[in-house]
Amino acid sequence: MALVGAGPGDPGLLTVRGLELLRRAEVVVYDRLVNPILLDEAPPEALRVFAGKLAGSHYLPQAEIHALLIAHARRGRRVVRLKGGDPFVFGRGGEEAAALAAAGIPFEVVPGVSSAIAVPAYAGIPVTHRGLSSSFAVVTGHEDASKDGSAVDWARLASAVDTLVVLMGVRALPAIVASLLAHGRSPDTPVALIRWGTTAEQETVTGVLADIVARARAAGLEPPVVAVIGEVVRLRDRLRWFEGASADLPPVSMRELLEREAGVLG
Repeated sequence: MALVGAGPGDPGLLTVRGLELLRRAEVVVYDRLVNPILLDEAPPEALRVFAGKLAGSHYLPQAEIHALLIAHARRGRRVVRLKGGDPFVFGRGGEEAAALAAAGIPFEVVPGVSSAIAVPAYAGIPVTHRGLSSSFAVVTGHEDASKDGSAVDWARLASAVDTLVVLMGVRALPAIVASLLAHGRSPDTPVALIRWGTTAEQETVTGVLADIVARARAAGLEPPVVAVIGEVVRLRDRLRWFEGASADLPPVSMRELLEREAGVLG
């Protein structure tokens, strides 16, 4: 049983270990944000189970996902739980690992490239940069609705770190911006909102805290969106490399990517 991070969308960002396990899998339980091209890497006879989620709409409740993983693993099947990004970065991978441990199921965790760093990079935004940012924090904008209030201390975050990366936060953006402004972050702080980062559909909306909510509404941004807040956003105009350059490239499978690489190296 393996919890495998699929990366943020670009199939080329799957790790070598993740690909090895995927190619041997008998059961693949995958999320909505997993690039469907990766499913082609599993054996043709492997069972593929969609366990995707949208805000307020879960195809499979989390408890059923736990039960599904445990049931297949107990039958001796090679199970890959394929999760977008990294399993342990706001992916509920910790909960799934805990459920497996409680059931006595041996498992391994294969870290994935997190959207928290990859998506800004594909938008030409380094989360740290000498002279601009020596610290960054990653927070979720989509918290457990059953909690009383927010567990994110926006009052401290407003001034504690140079760069804020907010995952799953586009719908909570007005409240997040209001909290940051109320606790001292400058209205002129640059902001970038990156949708479908690392894929051919990537689009980026930029602005400042004072106007980013209006810009997001005008652009009609919907999840998945990664928000980057901080002075490093100003580097985007010089460092953007992916958008436009990749827009006309057709999607390719991991097998094609690896064969091309082997041909170059060989």
